[in-house]
Amino acid sequence: MLDAATYTPRLKSVYKDQIRAALKEEFGYKNDMQIPKLDKIVLNMGIGEAVKDSKKIKSAQADLTAIAGQKAVITKARNSIAGFRVREEMPLGVKVTLRGARMYEFLDRLITIALPRVRDFRGVKGTSFDGRGNYAMGIKEHIVFPEINFDQIDEVWGMDVIICTTAKTDAEAKALLKAFNMPFNS
Repeated sequence: MLDAATYTPRLKSVYKDQIRAALKEEFGYKNDMQIPKLDKIVLNMGIGEAVKDSKKIKSAQADLTAIAGQKAVITKARNSIAGFRVREEMPLGVKVTLRGARMYEFLDRLITIALPRVRDFRGVKGTSFDGRGNYAMGIKEHIVFPEINFDQIDEVWGMDVIICTTAKTDAEAKALLKAFNMPFNS
């Protein structure tokens, strides 16, 4: 069994040993605190069918909890929208925010296992940065993660993955994610 106090995720040690020095040299940072690092990863599933069937939220919550290794939180509607048959406080999705060791473990599984399992995968879009050093991507099928047993799921959902960094620009954030071997197509 792993001791949580002494265990360091593989990508975190790679970041400390190699990536920090490479980024410091590439961008000419004067201070080590200027070097960009991962802040958090947010996983989100919007379950539109939950309006008709509330059991789907529980199923999505269980799947996202298995993927993240941390309990997912149910997100609720802030206000009512009659056209979509949504009432205030109605559950509409699930989300989880990962930090620390779980964040590095998830990123490792995303890059090395899940993305290569995506059908017709040609890399992730290199332009999906928000201008402040954060990267967002969508996954069409949550079944690409090895934690999901394909035989036991009732429905396939898409999910959003938002990687937040401390980088000030998109170029710095892209260099950081490239150093983690994120498979950009451009």
